[in-house]
Amino acid sequence: MAEFGIQLPVQAQSTMFVEPWETRAGPTELAAVAQAADRLGYAYLACCDHVAIPRRLAGPMGATWYDPVSTLGWLAALTSRTRLLSHVAVAPLRHPLLSAKQYGTLDLLSGGRLILGVGAGHVQEEFETLGVDFHRRGEILTETVAALRVALTEEYPEHPGPRFPFRDLAVSPRPVQAPPPIWVGGSSPAAVRRAAAHAEGWLSQGDTLDTLPAQLELIRSVREREGRSDRAFVVNAIAPPLYVGEAGWEIGRRSVTGKPEELAELLRRYVAVGVTHLQLRPRSRDAKEYVAQLELIAADVLPLVV
Repeated sequence: MAEFGIQLPVQAQSTMFVEPWETRAGPTELAAVAQAADRLGYAYLACCDHVAIPRRLAGPMGATWYDPVSTLGWLAALTSRTRLLSHVAVAPLRHPLLSAKQYGTLDLLSGGRLILGVGAGHVQEEFETLGVDFHRRGEILTETVAALRVALTEEYPEHPGPRFPFRDLAVSPRPVQAPPPIWVGGSSPAAVRRAAAHAEGWLSQGDTLDTLPAQLELIRSVREREGRSDRAFVVNAIAPPLYVGEAGWEIGRRSVTGKPEELAELLRRYVAVGVTHLQLRPRSRDAKEYVAQLELIAADVLPLVV
């Protein structure tokens, strides 16, 4: 049975997906959506990550990207059961001990609800400004994942490096989960292989029903080669934006509207190819409509996805 989560509105305002109302919204609307998702039983709330956006990308990407640790930590206090996913934290930008401290604390304060989603990043200026080699970000991420796992598992972690050596340093408070699950994001072959070989899950970025089967075959082959095929593994895909019913307003070609059974049939196709978790984003004109769509999806669509 698949699980369904949401990428939170408001906290990331790329022009690729932001609704006009989100640019005028803030903590009040964000809290209302998170609490509704928690009440309705959605599996997770996801928050993106960028430290700073260069002027050349501020048009398409927008400049507003909330910090995931701060945002998810705040929402942890406003929710009780939904999991808290960083989708994705640009892990190479930060020393793994720093990330372990932040996310370990978040896992403790949330009662063990963290899912640590990490990715290599793609904005060169962020890396250059923070003194990180952009062109080696993939290998930095691989070592970061290994170092994070040690730091989130052992109170006095020891990691030999080569880039991040540490030992005899207490990392406390300890997370409830030891360690929290680590999911790796990205849809390049290198990212997919990294997820399969080093993580508990893969966060697809933009794959469609046409491209997912090949990606899942790559995951299967890597996990088999690495001796990991007997371990549980999460495949998280992003469904097209949804609207239950007839919108009555211009909704765009990339969105899918219709009756609950029609939307359920689309989601069932993802499950059929091997997706275990689906990230949903309802279309809306304000926070109230967003929550209403979450309610319709939870009540009328998801029970039909078997």
